Amino acid sequence: MAAKQGDRRALASAKKTLAGKGKTGGLRRLLPFLGPAFIASIAYMDPGNFATNISGGAQYGLMLLWVILASNLIAMLIQTLSAKLGIASGKNLAEHCREQFRRPVVVIMWLLAEIVAMATDLAEFLGAALGFYILLGVPLWIAGIITGIATFLILSLERFGFRPLEAVISGFVGVIAVSYLVETILDKPPMGQVLFHMVVPQLRGPESVLLAVGILGATVMPHAIYLHSSLTQKRIIVRDPGKLRRLLRFEIIDVTIAMGVAGLINMAMLVMAAATFFAKGITSMGSLEEAHRTLEPLLGKAASWVFGVSLLASGLSSSAVGTMAGQVIMQGFLKRRIPSWIRRLATMVPSMVVIALGLDPTRTLVISQVFLSFGLPFAIIPLVLFTQRRDIMGVLVNRGVTTALAWLTAAFIVALNVYLLYLTFAGG
Repeated sequence: MAAKQGDRRALASAKKTLAGKGKTGGLRRLLPFLGPAFIASIAYMDPGNFATNISGGAQYGLMLLWVILASNLIAMLIQTLSAKLGIASGKNLAEHCREQFRRPVVVIMWLLAEIVAMATDLAEFLGAALGFYILLGVPLWIAGIITGIATFLILSLERFGFRPLEAVISGFVGVIAVSYLVETILDKPPMGQVLFHMVVPQLRGPESVLLAVGILGATVMPHAIYLHSSLTQKRIIVRDPGKLRRLLRFEIIDVTIAMGVAGLINMAMLVMAAATFFAKGITSMGSLEEAHRTLEPLLGKAASWVFGVSLLASGLSSSAVGTMAGQVIMQGFLKRRIPSWIRRLATMVPSMVVIALGLDPTRTLVISQVFLSFGLPFAIIPLVLFTQRRDIMGVLVNRGVTTALAWLTAAFIVALNVYLLYLTFAGG
């Protein structure tokens, strides 16, 4: 599809800036480059984050704040590598996997990526349905149907170019950010304890490890890694080494701002739960619906309403982004593409089954995020392998320290998953 007028203006402005002909400074110089990371970042604020962060804060207070900080720093590194892969090579991560690995490996990786995408979509769809359920008071199955329709409408914006979709997704990020700013102000958390638990790692028993892995999976999401490389691969095409480096610097700013906002929102979720539930002895708070109801007498009616709005914004936007990522995964690994509405309908099925069976949506969300964490190495390891190769990356090849940090990140994630399996099967 040809770039629409708004897209053309943004691309022209970006190319002038890269050539040194644009504005000399200020926000207007940066604006044409902002967008891809904000779309990817919505995956870091999806309903799975609500479930893991609120469950963690209610059960363990501020203890798991360090996990959110560590996860967010990891997300910044990984998303920068993903964006850089698309910029340098003009291909996304899934396409590189298809070209570089043998066919059986590609099929296995595609199946794993699809399982992860389904787990992701389950969390996003359920979260949006819960948001409609909380705000409108309609039965959950009707809320699920409304969610599907709303997601179709958001995805239809792709017909008008990338800028309208980026604007809507960024608007949802803003709604969530403002919502949790209000919640945090109402909570009045102890900032000394907040800072302490941000930097002092602690875990307490198997359930805390489960939640830590869930927080990690909900923050560093595999489908967002595939998606980000796709968002940058053909957005602004340059081949001059100097322009490539300048483009990467702007993309790093995009990642830093978007992931920084996402990290603060995630921390605010856990702090809210710790101050509202754990501090008042409500450690058995087990569902997002209970969180909504319990907030009202503790913080006032406004807090309860704000929570519902933020959950709805998170679910709708991340559900649309999840469908986009699913398309990237299928097209990249298999060179196959199906209409987004068919994929949307297919991925609605597991969520509607959960609703029909009456399963606990919040616990389902937490478990789905653990699945995401187990899928992370299969996206991160190929990403590091490709970005450390000069024949693929050219002048944007990883520096030695970047590659070392990326491998340490992959090792940390694998170790945390193995530890969880040990505790689970050892009954510890």
